[in-house]
Amino acid sequence: MPPRSTPTVSNLDDDDYPAYTMGRAAEMIGTTPAFLRALGEHRLIAPLRSDGGHRRYSRYQLRIAARARELVDQGTPIGAACRIIILADQLGEAQRINNELRHQNPTTPQKPSA
Repeated sequence: MPPRSTPTVSNLDDDDYPAYTMGRAAEMIGTTPAFLRALGEHRLIAPLRSDGGHRRYSRYQLRIAARARELVDQGTPIGAACRIIILADQLGEAQRINNELRHQNPTTPQKPSA
């Protein structure tokens, strides 16, 4: 059996698997490690830590970081960009739940009283 720290094939397909070091993650989205640290300080993303204490990022976190970078590149302050992304994700989740509940409990239209 391979050691726990060795990624398995299923981990490589997992969007939440923390596969990327800070340097590699920054390179992939075209930014700096300081930008990724700032996203963590604003609680937009929370990288996992390796056994040695190094930050590790997942593909999902990199997509979120790339969204923040786009907003910052357009002139949005980093704190505001983080808040926009958080609120947009919360709204999307609320809409998804609302739609799910509507489909579970469809209401019959009320006929107007004569």
